[in-house]
Amino acid sequence: MNLDELYQTVILDHAQRPRNFGDLPQATAVAEGVNPSCGDEVTVSVKLSADGQVIDDIKFKGAGCAISQASASLMTLKLKGKSRDEALKFEHVFHEMMTAATLPAYPQGFGDLQILEGVRKFPQRVKCATLVWNALKQALTGNV
Repeated sequence: MNLDELYQTVILDHAQRPRNFGDLPQATAVAEGVNPSCGDEVTVSVKLSADGQVIDDIKFKGAGCAISQASASLMTLKLKGKSRDEALKFEHVFHEMMTAATLPAYPQGFGDLQILEGVRKFPQRVKCATLVWNALKQALTGNV
């Protein structure tokens, strides 16, 4: 299987069977994201540890294209158990991966998120992939 086939397989798997999809009633931070140009909508809910420094749980809900759903699913898998600082670093690197002229250095643990690197080939879809990450940043910092 070549990289493009792997990219498509992972995207479809996470879009059809998203992980960590649903409500998080005990969330300590919630943020919404909307992409009016394509209709993607997402809500990210985060439950932080008592000291506010670790993501104890994270879920998302919403509707959108396969790329936005897969990005959200992969993000929640990677960030559960990470510190707030690690999550914000991943958000920054993910944004660079989507928009910078050259690919960034990936931090340890970034792993499967690199599969979304293929979205770079389709500039009109970058907003789909970054929507959930923008909502995460808003949930963790209060701004985008």
